[in-house]
Amino acid sequence: MAAKLNLDKLDYQIIHEMMETAEISYADLGKKLFVSGGTIHVRIKKLQEIGIVKGTKLNVDLKAMGYDVIAFIGIYLEKSSLYDDAVKELRKIPQIVRLNYTTGNYSMFAEIVCKNINQLRHVLHDELQKIKGIERTETFISLEESFSRNVDVTNM
Repeated sequence: MAAKLNLDKLDYQIIHEMMETAEISYADLGKKLFVSGGTIHVRIKKLQEIGIVKGTKLNVDLKAMGYDVIAFIGIYLEKSSLYDDAVKELRKIPQIVRLNYTTGNYSMFAEIVCKNINQLRHVLHDELQKIKGIERTETFISLEESFSRNVDVTNM
């Protein structure tokens, strides 16, 4: 895919550096990569236009913000043709932060972040189970996130 996009070594270096520290200034990143800040600006703009860079995100400690429950939910659909409708309804639940269409035992796999067990129960019982097409769910509560990292795009 990268060959079709005509990405070069500098593009990969910029992506890698900004995935690690998105708040770095273009000038500072340029110094680090031995190019001008203007070059970094042009490259980032190009990466945005072709859809590789889709904005930046602030990395927040959810526990410190009072979100004590992270869970993963395997979702079984009655039939796969209900996928699009189910996604539209699942998107309306703000506690669901990630949703994947999967192979294997589940039709979909969701990550959910809640303030407490009561909120998780509410989402599972009062919101998720009412969505047309969801046959059943299986919930896994995370006890600890051991690590989280970005893909190292420079070694691909």
